[in-house]
Amino acid sequence: LTMAKSMYLLWGSGSPPCWRLMITLEEKKLQGYKQKLLSFEKEEHKSKEVLEINPRGQLPTFKHGENIINESVGACLYLENQFKSQGNKLIPDSPAEQALMYQRMMEGLFFLEKMEFFVFYDFYAPEGERHDSALKRHKDNLVTELKLWESYLENVAADRYLAGGFSLADVVFFPSIACTFAYGLSPERYPKLAKYYNLLKDRPSIKATWPPKWFQFEQRSESLKEI
Repeated sequence: LTMAKSMYLLWGSGSPPCWRLMITLEEKKLQGYKQKLLSFEKEEHKSKEVLEINPRGQLPTFKHGENIINESVGACLYLENQFKSQGNKLIPDSPAEQALMYQRMMEGLFFLEKMEFFVFYDFYAPEGERHDSALKRHKDNLVTELKLWESYLENVAADRYLAGGFSLADVVFFPSIACTFAYGLSPERYPKLAKYYNLLKDRPSIKATWPPKWFQFEQRSESLKEI
């Protein structure tokens, strides 16, 4: 617990990168860290407090003592390496599982990007620069991506997740897939992804850190229904 006291997390609700880091902190038994919930809607991630630690003005923003590591995947790797023997092990020993874990972990970043390009298209593209053809391209890319992950999870079962047992691959990917279901993705159309989601949604580390709200949820709660 004393280790956690020297940690400070600035986070935003419904952000998969923030959620990844919070799941890792739970898995490594680092509860009790100092934290502050900021509002994306009020642009609090651009506040002086954030910019002093994170000149990009993004969340999460994370400090451990004097060490600053704001990029979420980097922070998850850092915590696993600093606290290897504490809590749950998130990087498997077997070379085959480790290779698969790193592969899926990095691919998980592309998944989030493709989902956000479609769901938040009008948020990222200013009004005069929006094109139906671009939106269709983002939609097609997302469908291709979802089918790929559906195939990766062909044999999904309890304790058979993205790379064997629960690992950093799941820490990175789960928040993004939870986000897609929150925004209306069809469990019938993507049964393996739905099974994966249902197997992990009640895991203690995930349940304890579930976002109190999703970004711009009111406007987007059904945006993935037809995908």
